[in-house]
Amino acid sequence: MDTITYRPARDELAYTFGGRMPVAHVRSGDVLQVHTEDCFGGLVRGPADLPSQVCRMPYLNPVSGPFFVEDAVPGDTLAVHLASIVPARDWGVSSTFPHFGALTSTSHTATLQPPLEERVWVYDIDQQAGIARFHATDSDHTVDLPLDPMIGTIGVAPGGFESRSTIVPDSHGGNLDTPELRAGTTLYLGVNVHGAMLALGDGHARQGEGEVCGVGVEIATTTTLIIEVIKGVPTLWPRLETDASIMSVGCARPLEDAYRIAHRDLVGWVVDLTGLEQLDAYQLVSQAGRAPIGNVCDPNYTLLAAVDKVLLPQPQAAYDGVHARLRQHTDGPR
Repeated sequence: MDTITYRPARDELAYTFGGRMPVAHVRSGDVLQVHTEDCFGGLVRGPADLPSQVCRMPYLNPVSGPFFVEDAVPGDTLAVHLASIVPARDWGVSSTFPHFGALTSTSHTATLQPPLEERVWVYDIDQQAGIARFHATDSDHTVDLPLDPMIGTIGVAPGGFESRSTIVPDSHGGNLDTPELRAGTTLYLGVNVHGAMLALGDGHARQGEGEVCGVGVEIATTTTLIIEVIKGVPTLWPRLETDASIMSVGCARPLEDAYRIAHRDLVGWVVDLTGLEQLDAYQLVSQAGRAPIGNVCDPNYTLLAAVDKVLLPQPQAAYDGVHARLRQHTDGPR
């Protein structure tokens, strides 16, 4: 097992999944320690730094990578265990945009209402206290929110020679924006091209479910990953596993299609792990499942279907127990 450390220069950041040469070659079992930038590339640092003025489209939501994973070929699954996600600065930022977010007119939901004001919020990040401090911009109100670092964007190259913007979530992963992608979680991604071409970025100090304004508490991170190639096992949509739960991801518009994708996949996963008949698994997921929302603002929406392992009848270990193996490199349950 090797440890690979990667810190990209600004001109080495990527803005697509697919269409990029790898920055490094890694092997199954390797540990990656990767520096990631925030979704603004570190250019928004205070209230005067309006993204429309300091950032340039399409250079938003950069990722670090891609990493070529030896022996990963189409039809395999890449397991990515998030061992730790550490904020790289003592501040984070969030914002509103004129035509972006769940509660404003957008190009997809066109109305005559005036656009929202563009505004920036700066959060104090106190790792020792475990807080992200919100400061209202129109009053002196502050509140300490629990620090809950996550990776917003992580994925592999899509198939069919496609190159997809890092802003888009889909079956290859991408801008999933779910708080469930925190330390202790294992992400399973289907491999579409030789080498998988893994990349990640867009750290959040925390994010509410749905990412309603379209922006989390955006941070740069140092993220440690452990990877393993699962040979000959395809995964059609991203899946997550924690010590307590299994989760399937669906990305689509409208939101109900993302819901259907995630729940169809979870029902099938429960059947495979437990041997339950399909309608019995459907009934169990219907009554015991959860549906954490990732985002309702990106080009595709993201929704998860989750169920606790303890509620499943003597389940087999998912993917032959890879989560437990990789989990040994972290401290404490998640």
